[in-house]
Amino acid sequence: MDGSHVRIGSCILAGDMDIMVRFYRDTLGLQTQWDGGNFAEFEIAGGELTFWLYSRKEFVKAIGENYIPPKGINQTFEIALWLPCFADVDAEYERLSKLNVQFPTGEPITYPFGIRNFYVADPEGNLLEIGSTREL
Repeated sequence: MDGSHVRIGSCILAGDMDIMVRFYRDTLGLQTQWDGGNFAEFEIAGGELTFWLYSRKEFVKAIGENYIPPKGINQTFEIALWLPCFADVDAEYERLSKLNVQFPTGEPITYPFGIRNFYVADPEGNLLEIGSTREL
């Protein structure tokens, strides 16, 4: 496989599509043309990556295995949402702070290796990193 010709897509398998779409669309502000079905794709910058939700119930049927949910925050993966600069990270943290969002690690932190970020857990415990690699 030639990695220079591979596109990446990220999918979260959602137990409750309605709750999850509302979180990603209404709380985080990602745009979607979701029609209430088992699949919701979200618009993101650049067009080279994709992000979507798919019904876990439908996926479990497709693979023929039972789902065993993690306890608490799902620590098997994270999805990083990169903002233009550090000030945007702080502004997003302040905005989300008013919306009863769960922050597993608290306020934004700037690391010595040049990233400023914070983490959010979605309604089903999936971990999202919201950060930036640019100070200005």
